[in-house]
Amino acid sequence: MTDLYITKQRDKLKLIELLKGTEMPYKVTVKKGGTRSLQQNRYLWGYVYPTIIEQAQLEGWRNDDLHEYWLGECFGWATLEGLDKKRMRPIHRSSTLTKMEFVDYVAFIQEKAASQFGIFIEDPSFD
Repeated sequence: MTDLYITKQRDKLKLIELLKGTEMPYKVTVKKGGTRSLQQNRYLWGYVYPTIIEQAQLEGWRNDDLHEYWLGECFGWATLEGLDKKRMRPIHRSSTLTKMEFVDYVAFIQEKAASQFGIFIEDPSFD
């Protein structure tokens, strides 16, 4: 089996050529691609969350705590009930976000951090 990551027109052409040379029958699976980059991930976890924790003086908070908070604020919350307790969790996780959706998610955090808490988060500089 061959995996192809189609990000450009020439990659689509490679797929077509691969299919032409394959005996029938064959199975093709197409999945959404382009999830966030490692640079985007480092920016979020290494700069955005630590900056908010430091500037908001969130003693006892960790990056994971902020991650849950911002995911829920951005995408909504689900309430889970069990063991005589209720807890909230974000409806959507960040692991499936495309690069562009991830940019929008970070922009959401930047806007809310500035407008609600007076915390300015600089834009990333991915060179």
